[in-house]
Amino acid sequence: MKVLQVIEQAFRATGEEQDDTILWLSRSMQAAGADFRILLSGNAVSYALVQKGAPALGFGAWRQDHPANVGADVGELLASGVRIDVVTEDLAERGLDKKQCRDGIQRIARGELAELYNSVDQVWQW
Repeated sequence: MKVLQVIEQAFRATGEEQDDTILWLSRSMQAAGADFRILLSGNAVSYALVQKGAPALGFGAWRQDHPANVGADVGELLASGVRIDVVTEDLAERGLDKKQCRDGIQRIARGELAELYNSVDQVWQW
């Protein structure tokens, strides 16, 4: 069964966790044999950019010593064969250039989304 993970919210729970929860879930399930494809849309298009780890985050006396490294998570997904697409119009709306996207990220126009959705068995929206 082919599943499209549509990730729209960026940096979900990364203050509390060491990973974006949906990227972590996708990596874990893909390693267990799931057939995933990921679509980055909305604010999550920032995940398509070449990124380094985030600096440590602190709230009062508490400090997240192992902050999320979304760039590494995306890189691991790409290296394991997961196809990752990003909506080009969402990049442009946020002032981001498609040339900034890391190698391996595919760009897709909004007009092509219906065809993408029809090519999979399930769509999970996050």
